[in-house]
Amino acid sequence: MAITELQEFIDSRPDAREVRKALAVKLVYQGYKYEEIQTILDVSVGSITSWKQAYKENGILGLRLNHKGRKSYLSDEQLQEVLSWLQTKDTWELGELEYKLAFEYDVIYESKRSYYDLFDAAGISWKKTTGLNPKADKEAVAAKKNRLKHCWQATETR
Repeated sequence: MAITELQEFIDSRPDAREVRKALAVKLVYQGYKYEEIQTILDVSVGSITSWKQAYKENGILGLRLNHKGRKSYLSDEQLQEVLSWLQTKDTWELGELEYKLAFEYDVIYESKRSYYDLFDAAGISWKKTTGLNPKADKEAVAAKKNRLKHCWQATETR
């Protein structure tokens, strides 16, 4: 019964976050181990556990994004996981952090400031979150100018 209900939910939901939750719970009911589900869906075991609990307590409504029964912030353990993950990366992007929090922890902050606070807590300044400016490479700039020189000369002669 639960597997059928979950499959119907998966088939009818356009939001990938809801589908991922339902699929994780469905796989639990089908006998998959949490570690297998973690590998298949690239989610944390903690997320799988909380999604199963939400389904158990509230049915399909527990998997919906608009369900009011869940927390909208990271627990202390989740916060440490996110900070550790941020510290292992060489480059950081706000979108990647937003995606990770939404899919793994079901947390979506209303303000970008909350995400920047996480970068700050991990010891990462916002300046480090951007890639290296290609204009800073003098050789690359000179090569591009050389390649475009004929375009400029053609424009000047008109």
